[in-house]
Amino acid sequence: MTVKPIRQKLLVDPDKELVHRASRGDMQAFQQLFERHYKWVYALVWRLAGASDSAHDLTQEVFIKVWGSLAQFRGESKFSTWLHTIATRVAMGELRKNKRWQHIRLTGEASYAQSMTYEPSADLSELDKLILRLPEQTRWAFVLHCIEGLRHEEVATEMGIAIGTSKAQVHRARQMLEEWLTDDG
Repeated sequence: MTVKPIRQKLLVDPDKELVHRASRGDMQAFQQLFERHYKWVYALVWRLAGASDSAHDLTQEVFIKVWGSLAQFRGESKFSTWLHTIATRVAMGELRKNKRWQHIRLTGEASYAQSMTYEPSADLSELDKLILRLPEQTRWAFVLHCIEGLRHEEVATEMGIAIGTSKAQVHRARQMLEEWLTDDG
């Protein structure tokens, strides 16, 4: 008896058949993929977007992009890995677009975005509230590495930064969170 067949089963993408069917236009298969992955995609987008009200819209945009690109999915990685990449790019692209828009809308001493206030909802964990306080780039690196489990090389690729910058941003995030936790506690 060998362990190899069991190991091969563990490496098989559980979404493979659904992806195959969905790529051929099967809406029920795509609906199952959507239901299977919606919560974690939403959580990722929400964290990257800084608890933005648009997290639901961005999550929908992710799945629209997935539906439109299923034919290009080559299966070289797991579907969830591919989906994670799309979700990260959609969220970060939206944030970059909004950042440019905020610079255009500068009026007087404060931008429109600065005049808006966000009150974290009471059901957020204290750590989630603190993560939202991190500077944008630092938050992205922290979420992708520490919460989503990407290696620094992957974080660097996703964010378009050097590996050392990824490590420095994660280190900075940890220092800031530790300081805030000890100040508040």
